[in-house]
Amino acid sequence: MPRVKVKRNKPVLDMTPMVDLAFLLVTFFMLTTQFAPDDAVIVDTPSSVSEIKIPESNVITITIDKDNRIFYGVDGQQTREKLLDKIGQKYGVTFSEDQKKTFSLTSSFGVPVRQLPGFLSMGSDDRKKVNQPGIPMDSLNNELSEWVWQTRLTNPQVIVAIKGDIDANFGTINKVIKTLEDRKVSRFNLITDMEARPTSL
Repeated sequence: MPRVKVKRNKPVLDMTPMVDLAFLLVTFFMLTTQFAPDDAVIVDTPSSVSEIKIPESNVITITIDKDNRIFYGVDGQQTREKLLDKIGQKYGVTFSEDQKKTFSLTSSFGVPVRQLPGFLSMGSDDRKKVNQPGIPMDSLNNELSEWVWQTRLTNPQVIVAIKGDIDANFGTINKVIKTLEDRKVSRFNLITDMEARPTSL
């Protein structure tokens, strides 16, 4: 008598939950991702083996390019809006609401305060193309000092980071450090490229 063959059913895997999960993850990353803002200038920072990371918020970034121009940036849209009002009152410069909005979205800049309204009135493409002269930092007109001071009054939690180009003049970097010391900023960070720590044999 022949044996009865048991019909085998192939297992069925329902992929619906997996597809739902994939779409949820994609949506989450799309909504939470923050794109890095465009820098006003590209600098080639020197290498170091330091593993200390700069915080992601409440940071003043002072950038020095290879032509020794000074650029200034600070985190936080609300901080930037309040800061612009204080700087405008200090130097007697008025800014329109559109200019304030543009400044709140600007990651860094390198123009004197008097030229700032014209700079902020430009379109975004024109602002990228314009050759910014840098923030004044001489003995008669040290606007960098005022930017640092007013930022610290606006947000006392900020820390200062200096990002200097490898070809920047040491004298310019020394002037920036002296400006910070004059404003009682004794601790600051230097932004460098990460380099692999040498391994011992």
